[in-house]
Amino acid sequence: MDRCSGFLERHMLNASAVDEEKVLSFFMSEMDEGLRGGKSSLQMIPTYIGTDAVIEDGKSVIVLDAGGTNFRTCLVTFHNGEPEISDFRKVPMPGSDREVSASEFFSILADNTERLIDRSDRIGFCFSYAAEITDDHDGIPLIFSKEIKAPEVIGKRLGKELLAELGRRGHDVSGKKVSVVNDTVATLLAAKAAYPENASSYIGFILGTGTNTAYAEENGNILKIKGQKSGRQIINVESGCLALTLGDIDREFIASTKDPGSYLFEKMISGAYLGQFSALVIEKAIEEGVLSQSFAERYHSIEKLNTTRMSHYLEMCHNMDYDLVRCVEGNEDDASSLYRILKAIIERAGKLTAINLTAAVIRSGGGIEPRLPAVINADGTTFYKTEFLEFYTRLYLDRILEKKHGRFFRIVNCDSSPVLGAAIAGLSI
Repeated sequence: MDRCSGFLERHMLNASAVDEEKVLSFFMSEMDEGLRGGKSSLQMIPTYIGTDAVIEDGKSVIVLDAGGTNFRTCLVTFHNGEPEISDFRKVPMPGSDREVSASEFFSILADNTERLIDRSDRIGFCFSYAAEITDDHDGIPLIFSKEIKAPEVIGKRLGKELLAELGRRGHDVSGKKVSVVNDTVATLLAAKAAYPENASSYIGFILGTGTNTAYAEENGNILKIKGQKSGRQIINVESGCLALTLGDIDREFIASTKDPGSYLFEKMISGAYLGQFSALVIEKAIEEGVLSQSFAERYHSIEKLNTTRMSHYLEMCHNMDYDLVRCVEGNEDDASSLYRILKAIIERAGKLTAINLTAAVIRSGGGIEPRLPAVINADGTTFYKTEFLEFYTRLYLDRILEKKHGRFFRIVNCDSSPVLGAAIAGLSI
């Protein structure tokens, strides 16, 4: 156990290696610099969308949802404020399994949109990647995360290109309007619709394949936009981009990923990377003698580790149906060390997640009164399904956000948040 403890400390894998006030200060300084338009790892993207959208009863909107794994399309109609989702379809996200050209990318989007195109003049497009939002609500991709391979799409206007492709197919798109929003912005809008009262601010947060955060900022603080009026608008933080690294294994892992100079924070906490990072940590533990050679032989014979199977070991560490459990069979030292290593990685990710949310709540100005908390709509399977991750996030939010900074919060999970938020954004233009 001493060998395992030394390994975790040496490589900064423990949550205690994260200086919360230092990281929080860095996070907030990067947010400030991003709002000014200076050099910052946080893009702080204005959305030109407030939090006061009015939902028209009986109005339908076409919704597109480009997620980390899937591309979804459907029609959303509101009845007495309640959404009805119909004609739902899901296909793999273009670029998720191989590189696609721009024409192929927009062709796939159009293939899945044209069955709906005559059912509404409004399209809400939830786009789960960094994109500059124009003042007419179109979106221009800046970079693809989550290992999506569509480099030709960078710099193109999503709504304009989609409508052009539909027009080439003979559809009348002259009266169509597209509102592109990030999935985290959509998650915030869904929270505002679901919890319109008894909240002081709203945070959209996603921790799934990737991660991101959104909150509403005073327009006067967004100095990179000239001539802003009073009021507030939602900011897409692109928090997964925060240029934060901790230990030597973190740096080695990040160097091995696609776009090693981007999305550093995301690569320490999100579902696309936690399993891969854990696999590298395990290899280092084998090299340093923390895990035995018999474990190594078994481990190298199993499928490459992912986040789900890493979580399975923490969920049921005696269940022989799980391959990591079989790897430690008969060796209690291996079994205990592996458990401590994986749990440390998750606890550290939970603490980093809590610091991220603390920064967003403080910037939002909410949470000062306990009966009017900041409502955090947390979405994403990694957050809820990875063993201990939600638990440690809540634990460190209580310690850092509430106890240290005097801000109160409530975590909620609104069903189909990206779809509903995109529908609200589509109806607001």
